[in-house]
Amino acid sequence: MKYDCGFTKDNKWFRYRAAAIIVEDSHVLFAGNEKDDYFYSIGGGVHIGETAEDAVKREVLEETGVPYEIDHLAVIHENFFDESSGTLKGMDCHEIALYFMMKPRGTKQLNSDSYTQGVKESMHWIPIDEIDKFKAFPTFLKDFLKSDHNGIEHIVTDERKS
Repeated sequence: MKYDCGFTKDNKWFRYRAAAIIVEDSHVLFAGNEKDDYFYSIGGGVHIGETAEDAVKREVLEETGVPYEIDHLAVIHENFFDESSGTLKGMDCHEIALYFMMKPRGTKQLNSDSYTQGVKESMHWIPIDEIDKFKAFPTFLKDFLKSDHNGIEHIVTDERKS
């Protein structure tokens, strides 16, 4: 059995995550599902003993049905948030995520058939210049995708209500 790098203690939740930034034809790929009212980045928990690179390639394949290749590590994201629904409801959440820019394939064609916590996921290509119109996480992608970057960026997001 594979275990994600993370833990829960009292009302605190922590996870180490690997995520993908997939851009094709001025659109960025997000996931959504039947239960949540927002979109989220492609990716998931890194398994104990797994590299972040292997984790992001595994997660991208699981969620999109396509074996994307990594271009480069783009962002180290420290994310703090309160969860108001789902399995983490009422939890004080802290996530460290490595975001990898994936190599474009020249097509938006996917072969997706994924589920998250028993709920069917769907993939959504969102136009980068319209991303502000969507409830999509992480929120830093809105600005990140509209500017040029060199090297690896360190971004801290704190969306806790208190």
